[in-house]
Amino acid sequence: MLWSEELSPEEKEVLETLDQLGIKWQRFEHPPVFTLEESSLYWKEQGGAHCKNLFIRNYRGNRHYLVLVRGEKKIDLKWLTQALDEDRLSFASAERLQRFLGLTPGAVSPFGLIHPAAREVRVVVDRDLLTETRLNFHPNVNTSTVQISREDFLKFLEWCGQKLTFLEMKTEVENPERR
Repeated sequence: MLWSEELSPEEKEVLETLDQLGIKWQRFEHPPVFTLEESSLYWKEQGGAHCKNLFIRNYRGNRHYLVLVRGEKKIDLKWLTQALDEDRLSFASAERLQRFLGLTPGAVSPFGLIHPAAREVRVVVDRDLLTETRLNFHPNVNTSTVQISREDFLKFLEWCGQKLTFLEMKTEVENPERR
């Protein structure tokens, strides 16, 4: 696909990788956004599932996870901690996000798995995402969104080579123990 030479190096790397993998994508520009609530103002017309991407770590800081869920879900970290057989999970710092995925807050995306240090990151995907035909992610910057098919998303994850875990993610509302 054709794309502008005015893109950031981070975004160019993502789009070049997708092209090399034969993954078809569609790109949507928007002002910088840092939350799904902010971005929802700009993607009403583009369709597909908008995804929440959380970068978390275990208590000791020796395991890191990129958790990918539907945008409207509020993940129950206590449930996820048990599901992943961890002692405790918390959000990773901006420094860890930069070190392991080469990303900044607001631009967390599975495309960060392109980063060389990402090999150590485990990927957790909500099975609910697999019911969607099109998925939307930031291309490692928060000024645009890239839409790809579910099949191409799985192809990209397989190419990355990280350990993948697919879970039926529990949310705080769905987990009666949190009430």
